[in-house]
Amino acid sequence: MYWDPMPTVAASAGLDVANFSRGERRLGPPEAYLRGRWTERDWRNVPGPFYGALTDSCWTGRDIAPAHVVYEDDYGSEIVYRQPRNASEVQLVLTAAWNDPCGGYAADGDEHWTLRLLQEWWVDRGRLAAWIDDLQRRWSSRERADERENAAGLREYAEYLGSGLEADLRHYGFWLDHRRPPRPDERLPHLG
Repeated sequence: MYWDPMPTVAASAGLDVANFSRGERRLGPPEAYLRGRWTERDWRNVPGPFYGALTDSCWTGRDIAPAHVVYEDDYGSEIVYRQPRNASEVQLVLTAAWNDPCGGYAADGDEHWTLRLLQEWWVDRGRLAAWIDDLQRRWSSRERADERENAAGLREYAEYLGSGLEADLRHYGFWLDHRRPPRPDERLPHLG
């Protein structure tokens, strides 16, 4: 079921930085650190409001939000592979974004995604599955612990892609068309 995270994003200036070990610290206004551009977003991000564009967080995203972030293999940029489902998960993704010195995360996906674009992304999921499989296989036996840990995240992404993501995207597609969750008697859109 799609849940609208935008009220949490709008109120995030007063939220604590999640997992911050040196005492209390606030995220601050989201426009200060959510500066990613839609035209620069990585194609491997799952559709939804959050995405990584040109990020460079020195691989801190999985430390903060491991159920939502993986790294790609070209530049180590962060990819949102699972959209947050509640306020505490939004806080984790926002903290990952806050830690990115390049400001490459964004939360404006709802302004850009359409049902048609969502369907096109879903139809091309084979390309994504092949990338995940290849990188996961290569990195699962690496010497670096952080690469092996990212391989574990990629396995989670593959599992989600294989079961669970389609239902979430169908709910998101309904949200995009109606800006509300579906009632039990309403049909969800097909993805193709």
